[in-house]
Amino acid sequence: MARQAWTRAADAEPSPWGGDRDGPGGRPDGARPNGARLGGDRWAGARVSLRTLNTIRWIAIAGQAITLLTVEDLVGIDIPLLPALAVTAVSLLINLYAISRRRRSPFLTERGAAVFLGYDTVQLTVLLMLTGGLENPFAVLVLAPLMVGASMLGRRLVTGLTALTAACLTLVWVLAMPLSWPASYGVTLPPVYLDGIWAALTLSAIFIATYVYKVAQSGRDLSQALIASQVSLARAQKASALGALAAAAAHELGSPLGTIAVVAKELARDLPPDSPWAEDIQLLQSQSARCRDILADLARRPDAEGEMEPYAPLGPVQVVEAVAAPHRRPEVALEITVTGAEEGAPSPLPLTPELQHGLGNILQNAMQFAHSRVDVTLHCDAAALMLTVADDGPGFPVSLLERLGEPYVSDRDERLEEVPVRAGGPGTMGLGLFIAQILLERTGATVAYANGPPGSTPLGAGARVMVSWSGALPAP
Repeated sequence: MARQAWTRAADAEPSPWGGDRDGPGGRPDGARPNGARLGGDRWAGARVSLRTLNTIRWIAIAGQAITLLTVEDLVGIDIPLLPALAVTAVSLLINLYAISRRRRSPFLTERGAAVFLGYDTVQLTVLLMLTGGLENPFAVLVLAPLMVGASMLGRRLVTGLTALTAACLTLVWVLAMPLSWPASYGVTLPPVYLDGIWAALTLSAIFIATYVYKVAQSGRDLSQALIASQVSLARAQKASALGALAAAAAHELGSPLGTIAVVAKELARDLPPDSPWAEDIQLLQSQSARCRDILADLARRPDAEGEMEPYAPLGPVQVVEAVAAPHRRPEVALEITVTGAEEGAPSPLPLTPELQHGLGNILQNAMQFAHSRVDVTLHCDAAALMLTVADDGPGFPVSLLERLGEPYVSDRDERLEEVPVRAGGPGTMGLGLFIAQILLERTGATVAYANGPPGSTPLGAGARVMVSWSGALPAP
């Protein structure tokens, strides 16, 4: 589902390969750009704005030029100015070329962005080797391209960029020209200090790359999950619209089909039995009758198979049963109690996609971790509506109770150790309750989590999820 969402988004974006699109993703063979896949260590976008990287490089070029032109006058340190400016000028020319390329293709692939940032690392390394190496206080800037890359590239390219940065720092440590400090300063840095600077920068490169990559990847995973949820909701809405269209078509086609049947019957009555058209008229009658049966089947199929329209006015019990149906387990009983309203009255809960997916996720968790029973209580009155889902399982871990509903918080592993239910296995992302809460909050609900009294269930305390609406209730 998420992969299809990425495919649609990718087809709507400019091609990162430059030129016109000849196939999906802009490549002549229709293949996706390397690394542009969802999940794992790759970001689905696999596209980096060339404008952003150009802007960062312009800032670096300006800073390098100003520093090189003023350091001798301000500090009194003699540096090889012309070679250093020549290195900076190369970056300026490359950036001008990148601007001309940007008119044709405003995006880079992951690999192209890695090459772009790799050059910046090498260019800073050459400058440092000409201007004192690790004695230069600006040596820390060699980590800047790595930080940018770790925020937007995949794991393999970030690993390669980290290795390149560590290799460049080692070259600077071993081969750099020392700074010519003025004699009046009396500065002599001991080798052990330079060794420490090298070790600190190398370890910082590894730590920064790992940390920034993990933080950026978490945000990308969350974005993917929300995209998948949006696609699922859109499909549910399209399915509802398709059902309404089928019913309307069955209604509208009934009249012309009836006219055809009447005309065919009159023709069959007027033609003599030995007419060469008699067989064709019989075929026309049989096919019109078949079409009438198909339309009648389309009109009655939802009710016959128990498939209600998503926005039809159902009773409270029917709403909960419809949402819970895909997640039922034979050994777990589902008990539904309605208070404050008659059971036969229409439910104030419209069966919208947000409610189906949000409440469905909560009921699925309850069914998975329940021992033998799940209780759903729906209290309705004129001003408020509260729905409570309680299971007789082990309950939520107390250490996670206050954080439930936040992204990347999962109690699945701990609860599965206590209940013998196959619930998909450990290692989940912890986004289920978060997405469920987001969807329910879109209907105006508030969601709260709690446990029952200790020892009140065969496996522990039992988990409780309260979903409540106050004021204006959700409308279909």
